[in-house]
Amino acid sequence: MSAHLALTQLVPFAAEELDKNKVTPGVLGFVVFAVMAVAVWMLMKSMNRHMGKVSFEEAPDPKASAAAQSTKAAAQE
Repeated sequence: MSAHLALTQLVPFAAEELDKNKVTPGVLGFVVFAVMAVAVWMLMKSMNRHMGKVSFEEAPDPKASAAAQSTKAAAQE
């Protein structure tokens, strides 16, 4: 309980020292942003590599092939 009391006593002092016109994210904000940017870049690189490995051949549409066969049969008659 004493830690909670100590924190509540220190918070008003910190608030008085804070200049509301000069609030910046600081070094920690930059580091977090840089880590997120590197993580997104690595994810995109990995996705590109995985998508390059995919070999996709589209299966023929059975409706389209049936229509094409009926058209050929009609043309031969």
